[in-house]
Amino acid sequence: MKVAKVAKAEAEIVERTAGPVGELLAAVRAGFVQAVPELLAELDRAQRRECLAALKELRKELRDDWSQSRTDLRGALLIAGAGCHPGPAGAATWLAGTDFGSRDWARHPALHVVVEAQPQEWQIEVATRLAERPVRSWGWSMHPLVEAIVRRTGCAVPVSEPFVRGWFGALSTEYGPRPPLVERLRTDALTPVLLPRILELADIGGTLTHRHSPRPGDVWTGAIAELAAAGVVDRADLLDRCLARLLRGGKPADQRAFLELLRALDPAPREYAARPRDVLALLDGLSVIAGHAQEVLAGLDEAGLIAPEALIEASAVVLFRTEKKLVRAQLAWLEKAGRRAPDRSGPVVLAAAGAFAHPDPGVQERALNVVARHLAAAGGAVLPELRGAAELLHPAHHARAGELFGAPVGSGDGVVVVGDDPAAGADEILPPVPGPRPLGAPIGSAAELAEELSALLAAREPEVAAFERVLDGLVRQAHLDRAALLAALEPVRRTHPWQGAGHWADCTPRDISYVVAALAGETPSRRLWDALTGSGRTPLRGPRTSPHGAVLAARLEEAAWQVTANRPPYLLAVPTDTTGAIEPAALVERLAGYQAAHITPGQADLCAALLRVRPTAEPEVLAAAEALTSPAGRWLAHWLRTGGLPGQPSERVLFAPGRGVRSRRTYLDRWWEEIERIVVAQPGTGSGPTGPAGERLAPEFRKLLDPTGPSVSRARAVEEWVWRPVPHWVAVLPHHREELAARWLDQFAAGADRDERGAARHLPLLAESGGPAGLALHLALAYGLGARHAEDRTGALDALLVLAARGELDGGLLGRELGELVPLGAVKPTRLVAVLGQAAETGAHRTVWTVLRAALPGLLGTSGPTVRGLGDLLALAADCARRAGVRGAVAEVTAVAEQGGSSRVVKEARALRDVLAG
Repeated sequence: MKVAKVAKAEAEIVERTAGPVGELLAAVRAGFVQAVPELLAELDRAQRRECLAALKELRKELRDDWSQSRTDLRGALLIAGAGCHPGPAGAATWLAGTDFGSRDWARHPALHVVVEAQPQEWQIEVATRLAERPVRSWGWSMHPLVEAIVRRTGCAVPVSEPFVRGWFGALSTEYGPRPPLVERLRTDALTPVLLPRILELADIGGTLTHRHSPRPGDVWTGAIAELAAAGVVDRADLLDRCLARLLRGGKPADQRAFLELLRALDPAPREYAARPRDVLALLDGLSVIAGHAQEVLAGLDEAGLIAPEALIEASAVVLFRTEKKLVRAQLAWLEKAGRRAPDRSGPVVLAAAGAFAHPDPGVQERALNVVARHLAAAGGAVLPELRGAAELLHPAHHARAGELFGAPVGSGDGVVVVGDDPAAGADEILPPVPGPRPLGAPIGSAAELAEELSALLAAREPEVAAFERVLDGLVRQAHLDRAALLAALEPVRRTHPWQGAGHWADCTPRDISYVVAALAGETPSRRLWDALTGSGRTPLRGPRTSPHGAVLAARLEEAAWQVTANRPPYLLAVPTDTTGAIEPAALVERLAGYQAAHITPGQADLCAALLRVRPTAEPEVLAAAEALTSPAGRWLAHWLRTGGLPGQPSERVLFAPGRGVRSRRTYLDRWWEEIERIVVAQPGTGSGPTGPAGERLAPEFRKLLDPTGPSVSRARAVEEWVWRPVPHWVAVLPHHREELAARWLDQFAAGADRDERGAARHLPLLAESGGPAGLALHLALAYGLGARHAEDRTGALDALLVLAARGELDGGLLGRELGELVPLGAVKPTRLVAVLGQAAETGAHRTVWTVLRAALPGLLGTSGPTVRGLGDLLALAADCARRAGVRGAVAEVTAVAEQGGSSRVVKEARALRDVLAG
């Protein structure tokens, strides 16, 4: 239809006008680019305006046809349209269109001929408008045309980012024989205006430092410096722009490139001295930039070109950085300043005392040495401040600090605890215990349901509460008014349509769109028990469905049948808490409502509700359950009376696949090496212990509770890559976190020894759930604390603090597991120091000490001082023990402390021994 319309319009124009119009249209359709300028020149203003209508129709046709054969047609159309537009605004919009193809038509001579034939004012206006348009990310750019107009007309040079980037890119990508970059820039009339603007562009670090050839001046940094020295560009302006760019921050590659440019400019001391605030501000930047600024400031201070206060201000910034090299250089600068000017000794020692809080005891010792050498010249006025700062020193330095400052250091106010249990010691700062978080009232209208469903389907990782509310809302609103519900969900169905069966990934909460599709009749719904007996896969289950995904699929498939068939008034398995738990009184009330309405519950809905209901011994609730007479009610009464699903303790197993039974370690191929892990197993809870109640669970739910062997001993099948814990998995068994941790242990361990990402983020969900916290949960927490990625360690830290706040953390168990995982190489001490140090910073000193107290015997007794990062762990243990007021020797620590030598581990062991000895 479009082709016919265009042909008809062209025929009408040809019929009404002279030959040149028809010839131009024919040339454009044939893709004769070279013929367009000559044919355009024969048209007057009215003919061009009339021809433009046919060109626009042709453009619409081409938008749906991206065949390579039409490339020249697009070019001819672009050039002809630019020449037919009478006004510069329309011409600029036409030229900037991204639908003319990927070929760079802005360089074609035919386009330049057409544009050059226009009045000069027209050309300048077009160039100005095009310069303000963004450069297309896939390579389309009108820069060559704009630059040609600017050079030809002598108009003001555009300084917009697109034009500057185009000029910069053109000079950076020239190939073949050519003069060095500096010579091309020197002879370019645009250089004085555009070169300084380059320093405002983002993401140019690689280009700025790329050397085009070995010839001098053939790299941007060197060429800019040479032109600045020759006066081609304003040197002072370049310095200001370069410093401003470094202060602005950005990607490390860009920052290093601009530092290289600054070094190439090689500012003289007096040029730096004229900008002291800028240089001081660089101390807070990237490490390499801060080092350069520190070096510059030290030289200016020695030359007397900056105020003495700059040293103190610089020290206040640098001594709080973690880079030891910078801190040591700052202490050396303070040392030289104190020797050079004894009258500055007071400020020098007070500034050096800022390093007393540094996490490295070696840096603290250097700072203490600086203070000791200049203390006499500083006088007694500084002693009160030094005594206060000395409280932050490592315990190993307390004795010396006390001698220097004339007062005991580190005595503290904590309560002394003798023995291994510091639970009764000084006050511990822990987060508040998470309280109940009700799910909220059911969704009250179809419109509200549509809003929440849209948000759920758009979420990256839907929350448990959001999914459960929407699923229940679909059932409720379908029961009340199916037609109104369908009308409200129509926009959501169009935006998030059901993609059909044949899943090759796990079932997720987003598959709730299947229920919506079944409600609308877009896909046939089948009762779960009918689907299981049929042939082929069920709608939501494929070959890579996890056990938890199968449970979710069962609930969704059943809900899809319910909203179209029996339409119950509500679901039984909707949680009353965001953890997924259901209060027993609420479930009894729901089943009583079903019984009164003579409704038979769905099998999957009832099984999910039973696994979620909170165990209870409340007489009123049990009596109300016993009063139920329906089969489902009697099942619930038996379930509550017998305690529901019993928890199963995790057991250590001796397993090593392919190597015989050697230890409780096992092996896993890690592409190029073998990994040793500690594993657990559980006997299972799906049948037997629960008697008839457990045996009546649907197959998907029994599969979820099957016995487990060593988690890592299972074959790593191709489908395992989709088996990653997600929030709704936790909500399936909200009172059995130990069983969940045992079944997901591989994923938690992979975050530590295979550097995988994501699983440990869900540890806080397990910590907030119910049930015993045994070996599996503590082992999962140990792996999480040693995870490769910071966000996973943060999740493990949150879980640690939640368990501690609830009184459910077994610090001794966690520490003993860490004491075995570190020597295995599964957990790296450096990561452990970082995350436990964060826990200590929150005020959980006794908790951290309890964990480290149990871990140190395994670390020191098995691997001794060869474990990398062990010195930092000992230092953290000493600090926590001191702050918690703990006493009581640790034999392994004492043994290492009594060894000879002056290694970091031995020094820290001695400091810890002294703290524990009081």
